[in-house]
Amino acid sequence: MRALIIGLGNMGRSHALAHHAAHDAEIVGLVSRTQPDLPSELQAYPWFSNVDAALATKPDLVVIATYSDSHAELALKAIDAGAHVFVEKPLATNVSDAQAVVDKAHATGRKLVVGYILRHHPSWQRLIAEARALGGPYVFRMNLNQQSKGAEWETHKALMDTTAPIVDCGVHYVDVWCQITDAKPVAVHGMGLRLSDEIAPDMYNYGQFQVMFNDGSVGWYEAGWGPMMSETAFFVKDVISPNGSVSITDADKGESADIDGHTKVGGLLVHRPAGDQMIDLAEEPGHQELCDAEQAYMRRAIAEDIDLTRHMEDAVRSLAICLAADESVRTGQRVTL
Repeated sequence: MRALIIGLGNMGRSHALAHHAAHDAEIVGLVSRTQPDLPSELQAYPWFSNVDAALATKPDLVVIATYSDSHAELALKAIDAGAHVFVEKPLATNVSDAQAVVDKAHATGRKLVVGYILRHHPSWQRLIAEARALGGPYVFRMNLNQQSKGAEWETHKALMDTTAPIVDCGVHYVDVWCQITDAKPVAVHGMGLRLSDEIAPDMYNYGQFQVMFNDGSVGWYEAGWGPMMSETAFFVKDVISPNGSVSITDADKGESADIDGHTKVGGLLVHRPAGDQMIDLAEEPGHQELCDAEQAYMRRAIAEDIDLTRHMEDAVRSLAICLAADESVRTGQRVTL
């Protein structure tokens, strides 16, 4: 599998390392606008500053790990060049562009996988299974606040040039909700606040939103970035139903900016009126192992012609919910879907 990686930030380097270590993959090029600072394992691969020149290598697979506002354009370009596509979340910065990429993948028979890393985490798969076993309707209570400073804050400010935290992070957890409930979202209400003069005047670095689904389920999500954020209760993950609840119980999260901590579960508490069950989830995969799993799934989807219809529908649906939340924050009005 001839792989081309576009974008060499944290995620792009991790995806490149995943293909570097795989016996069934060959990296044909790495793309970034400026000469990248790469780990030793990646330094021998061809580097391109121009996407069109890189696509001339005729890759089977293009991995896109750039900023959000270029995802859809690069995905369409890669598909037009005959490649399958793995693109980091969110798929686009608006629903119409996201749907255009999905439509192009369907029309051409190319595989499209969006980087929902939690889908490849066994502990999150277990959380979803336990929640579904309880039966709905559900209450979802989730957040991820990050007290970022230094390089992490610079990265967050760059991300906020185009995408609010509730969209960039929120799509992960809303995707989990959609997998649990299988229901359609009907309305979203959001609110947010700009807590720093270092970001654009029309951007906010703290937001929260509520979602209603057509099965009666409701969800709440909160995300904030910046040096002012509290580290108290920055990681809440609860699913509640009439028959009980499932909660992530691991309290040892370290600092909120720790990437591995964002996916770590550690343990689940399954509560039912008849009693509680603690599920220990030791030896969880780290960030690089999850990226390895994502890229292994991408290659398998191509080799085995896996039907990705539901995956692509969920990617558009979770994005639509989070973009509706962003619209609600900016207009002060509830958004009907």
